[in-house]
Amino acid sequence: MLPLRDNITTRGRPWMMYFILATNVAVFIYQVGLPLPDLYRLVEIYGVVPTRIDNPFLLLFPSQWATLIPLVTSQFLHGGWVHLGGNMLYLWIFGDDVECTMGSIRFLVFYVLAGIAGNLAHVMMNLGSSTPTIGASGAVAGVLGAYLMSFPYARVLTLVPLGFFLTVVEIPAVLFLGFWFLLQLVSGLSVVVAGADSVAWWAHIGGFAAGMLLIFWFRRSTRRTGRYAGVGVAGRRSGRGTYHGPRYR
Repeated sequence: MLPLRDNITTRGRPWMMYFILATNVAVFIYQVGLPLPDLYRLVEIYGVVPTRIDNPFLLLFPSQWATLIPLVTSQFLHGGWVHLGGNMLYLWIFGDDVECTMGSIRFLVFYVLAGIAGNLAHVMMNLGSSTPTIGASGAVAGVLGAYLMSFPYARVLTLVPLGFFLTVVEIPAVLFLGFWFLLQLVSGLSVVVAGADSVAWWAHIGGFAAGMLLIFWFRRSTRRTGRYAGVGVAGRRSGRGTYHGPRYR
């Protein structure tokens, strides 16, 4: 299933979402221009390698914090146009609404923390792996988790394959995102049983779970959130549209 748009209309511009999206695209264009040896070196240095950061006690020692930098930098590297495009599509559709629930600066902090949580989940499920992991999917998954908690009854216009045909249907966000998470969970568990995969499924799972939790700390109070011309948390419309409420990832 491929999301095309949702039915939430926000007032104001999600400037931080635009900035994050543009940064990802700019970094990828820089990657494309590198010679292969330099590109491999970039991924090796700034991607997440579990064998380097599989000790959680590193967080207790400031002298070791440099080892944790890839938990952030890996979020802005991608392995191809399809990898980048998929992540940015989901960020574009769901990120603006989540940003409007918390404000731009909070959204940036939230996004990075969700990405870190996704990376740590990947590390914990791949102890001993020396394969670099890159991609924004952990952070984007956090956005999806926050969206699920904030707009469960919004509707997502979705491209759905039916055999050899494609159709477009509106799906409630709770079903669309619930199915998405279930797919990640099943895939992640299958990797545990069958072995390594080219996709860091546990980064998706960890980021999504982190987003579901972090939204309660990062979203603004209902009096400060502003107005939406769409469906709110309770899934009901008010007359004035008020809102109440390497391995690739």
